[in-house]
Amino acid sequence: MSARTTLATSPDAEDLTRLGVVVQRLARGFRVASAEHGMTPSQLSVLASVVRLGPLRMSELAEREGLNPTLLSRVVAHLERDGLLERRAEPRDRRRLTLRATPAGRRRQLRVRAERASVLAAQLAALDETDRGQVLGALPALERLAGLAASPAGEQ
Repeated sequence: MSARTTLATSPDAEDLTRLGVVVQRLARGFRVASAEHGMTPSQLSVLASVVRLGPLRMSELAEREGLNPTLLSRVVAHLERDGLLERRAEPRDRRRLTLRATPAGRRRQLRVRAERASVLAAQLAALDETDRGQVLGALPALERLAGLAASPAGEQ
């Protein structure tokens, strides 16, 4: 926080810029750690959601990911082509399709997650104990912030 910002006030432009730069640098580190898999950030995120949440309908996934249906269809088609996701008809209504991670998709997600965790662990280890505690203490607020960012406009 800059000297001009207190916990009781809104962040100033400098604070917002700093936060944006930090988020971008962390995201870049994850992209670099995941680059060998040849997947876009959207593909990685969609795969992670399906692995984490289990079978999902496209509409549920689009809402969770904040992606428009056209882009999501392209992402899912790519993941299907690579054998990481599969579409299955629901037993009670064969017209409704759900997305499921394949065993290969689950393995890929575990590898990506482990690589990203390793990068983050090394970065956190470089901080002193006080800074590490502050970063970890901010997790609930950061999770809420990320949830707001993923929500479709107008639902915040």
